[in-house]
Amino acid sequence: MATATLPLRLLPSKTLTLTTLPSARRSLSVAAVEPRRWHLRAAAEESPEAVEVEFVEAEEEPAVPEPVEAQLAAAGAGKDADIFAVVMIGSRQYIVMPGRYIYTQRLKGANVNDQIILNKVLLVSTREKAYIGMPVVTNAAVHAVVEEQGRDDKVIVFKFKKKKKYQRKLGHRQPNTRLRITGISGSEEYPADPILDPAAA
Repeated sequence: MATATLPLRLLPSKTLTLTTLPSARRSLSVAAVEPRRWHLRAAAEESPEAVEVEFVEAEEEPAVPEPVEAQLAAAGAGKDADIFAVVMIGSRQYIVMPGRYIYTQRLKGANVNDQIILNKVLLVSTREKAYIGMPVVTNAAVHAVVEEQGRDDKVIVFKFKKKKKYQRKLGHRQPNTRLRITGISGSEEYPADPILDPAAA
């Protein structure tokens, strides 16, 4: 069964064929998302196989992204975002801010609503100063509360050997701990590096 190629015209300037546009056959039957509209008309001056495509573009103003400060305020950071820290839990590093929560590996022996102190603080930063540890910031501490002892989503472990009639299917849910960060303290005595204002430089 032979298939005919349909020359398509995109008004006002471009001509498209099925060889240059592999998904043209599918695009004729799929409606575009509003406010774009496709109008298909048979061209009177050409062969019956020719199809004329008219693209109507709606007049809309391009969206302007909000400033970073507005995005942080909308996310609920507020004045608590004036300070953040990088803390090491186990073998992983996390960026923490007061009022936010993080998921870490399971902390054994920690119960729900227990208050814990994280001492491996690698960096503490405010709007004016940065305290960079070598390797840790001495006397700095991140205070947190254990909110939940849970597990991650299930991961399917599937083993298969072809031609050997061997296959194994196993599900695994990694245990984790949810921590709510309540505060960052103790970095004031550590030597600080000033943060330069890019506008002043």
